[in-house]
Amino acid sequence: MAKNNSPLKTTVGVVDAEVLAYTAGRDVELDRHLIAADCLGTAAHVTMLARMPKECRVLSQADAKKVIAELGAILRRAQAGQFEITLEDQDVHLAVERNLTAKLGDLGKKVHTCRSRNDQVAVDLRLFAKEELLAVLAEIASLAGALAAFARNHAEVPMVGRTHLQPAMPSSVGLWADAHAAALLDDAALVLAAYHLNDQCPLGAAASYGVPLPIDRQLVSDLLGFSRPVANVLQAINSRGKLESVILGALTQVMLTLSRLAQDLVLFTMPEFGYFALPAAFCTGSSIMPQKKNPDVLELVRSRAARVTACQVAVLDIVRSSPSGYNRDLQDAKEPFMEGLSMTRATLRILAPLIAGLEVNREALLKGFTPDVFATDRALELVAGGMPFRDAYHHVKAHLDELQNVDPVAAVAKKTHLGAPAGLNFDGTTARIVAIAELVSDERAEFHAALSKLLGTKWPMTK
Repeated sequence: MAKNNSPLKTTVGVVDAEVLAYTAGRDVELDRHLIAADCLGTAAHVTMLARMPKECRVLSQADAKKVIAELGAILRRAQAGQFEITLEDQDVHLAVERNLTAKLGDLGKKVHTCRSRNDQVAVDLRLFAKEELLAVLAEIASLAGALAAFARNHAEVPMVGRTHLQPAMPSSVGLWADAHAAALLDDAALVLAAYHLNDQCPLGAAASYGVPLPIDRQLVSDLLGFSRPVANVLQAINSRGKLESVILGALTQVMLTLSRLAQDLVLFTMPEFGYFALPAAFCTGSSIMPQKKNPDVLELVRSRAARVTACQVAVLDIVRSSPSGYNRDLQDAKEPFMEGLSMTRATLRILAPLIAGLEVNREALLKGFTPDVFATDRALELVAGGMPFRDAYHHVKAHLDELQNVDPVAAVAKKTHLGAPAGLNFDGTTARIVAIAELVSDERAEFHAALSKLLGTKWPMTK
């Protein structure tokens, strides 16, 4: 069957149908996630255009209000699933402009003044990322909270500590769970750094080199609730792709933590260990084996961690060979960026209730202790009595039979220094979690207040 290669008319010219499909890629689908951001960026832009010096003012205050009102209508249609981005539009930017022009005529044709799709997509992605990263931080706090509660509730339950997966030293369920919470909180610091790097407004950069009219980039940044504008207009565009890779890098660290947690749980819920029991709702059955309760969620956490890493690598490789200024390669960074954010958020959300429903088998944990687990502790006790460490080491190695009756609970209770099984700072962990939750609340409130003021209606809009 012959392909239809007849040219299609677009806002920016007539393009061969096959070329248009190839260059648009998945933007028609992916840009649905950017409709709100594009409308917000346009609202800020037209507000600024209406405040330019009279001798070169493009829009009046009344014009800007009309555009913003129509943008509100587009947002409501998008919420209802009634805003369409067509192949002829190519992307969300031209779809919004087409709708504004259809409703407002020549006024709609003016909104792109002093702006390029280069800085449009840059601001759209930063607005999208700002909301998403705040959600990631909130979800990290939620999962870390579940782990911290689990650790506190089972703080004194003995658990064999392992190195090389082999029994090593006395530990506790509390130490294990608190360690995973602490790792997540460290990851949150990386996500927060990415958030602050993202929190700069690129609008006004246009096609990378600014414009010859006296636009007010600081005003646009303030209207959109950014902390500041990107100072250099070329860097505002050059940061495309690289910024996404930085964010994905932070998310990769989150997913590495979650993958390690998942791997631990897959191992420790095996019948051979039986330390923990997964909530039934997070296990799946077999199509042939009636008895099976498979840890599919945890197995997918491991694979999703690999996929988020792959998303970062894909973006890094796209950016690696890009020269200064906008290049179309950067379009292909959008899909892995959105995919990485989506998978990380979904993984954080599904693990919080799984941890909350995790059951502890104290009997199985105690059975895991063999005399050799207490060897290092005994050697250090001999050192405390005056024996040189290496002599104590060899003595214990030759007399493991002397450790047959050591009580795991008592062994764990002796480790009272900071960060040890009986010296965990649960209040400190909780304080870190609360600090993240409060930061998210404050940043989100300030961000949404700026957008509400810009649109003249409450943001986020209710359906």
